[in-house]
Amino acid sequence: MDHFPLKRPHFFFTTAPLPCPYVAGRLERKIVTELNGADAEGLHEALSRAGFRRSHSIAYTPACPGCSACIPVRIVVDGFAPGRTMRKIARANAELVARKVPAKATAEQFRLFARYQESRHAGGDMALMGFYDYRSMVEDSPVDTFLIEFRRPDGSLAAVCLADRMRDGLSAVYSFFDPDLSHRSLGTQVVLWLIAQAGEIGLPYVYLGYWISDSRKMSYKARFRPLEAFGPEGWRGFDPPLPQRAASSDDDQPPPSAL
Repeated sequence: MDHFPLKRPHFFFTTAPLPCPYVAGRLERKIVTELNGADAEGLHEALSRAGFRRSHSIAYTPACPGCSACIPVRIVVDGFAPGRTMRKIARANAELVARKVPAKATAEQFRLFARYQESRHAGGDMALMGFYDYRSMVEDSPVDTFLIEFRRPDGSLAAVCLADRMRDGLSAVYSFFDPDLSHRSLGTQVVLWLIAQAGEIGLPYVYLGYWISDSRKMSYKARFRPLEAFGPEGWRGFDPPLPQRAASSDDDQPPPSAL
């Protein structure tokens, strides 16, 4: 983990066990800490490089007894070369206009978010979120956070990605898209944009969150190579098995906590 001067004591907490959203029959616990004050940016940088993720003003990492299924992964931007399928996805979405905007929630974004949750995650906690919950997810950040809006030629909103910028990369926090455009593999298109953007501004990595071998929701991450994974020896090259392609492109979309 990077070292930086703390101006005050900092505390980490362990959450109570809850059912794991990714591996059936297991319980999930997390180590969490609050990101606030003058230390927030530096702490976020150091913890992200140690495998933590951010949600709102909280940094967290899994701490599940007897389980190490969640593996933090990041894409090495300089080595990335899209394969035939990804080039096809990029061509299919060439008409979309991507625009980086401030992390400010809008009613238009929320309508798309609600449609996506109803279509893909009905019954989940995020499907119950109202506008103010969505606004908190977008705006409650103590670090350099932004949105990317992807629009069709008629100006309609097709997809949105919430991301953090760090000194060594971009971190995909959460993305959602028009469920009527599922065939366009917009989850993959979002990650392709982040890789291209990181390359343009000279950042070496795109952080994708956790890869989990037993979770189909997380399997899409193995397609973006070269990958590095964080473990006891720090970040090392990682070559997970490629996921089986399914008839649906749903596996191209990061799940709600991929965060």
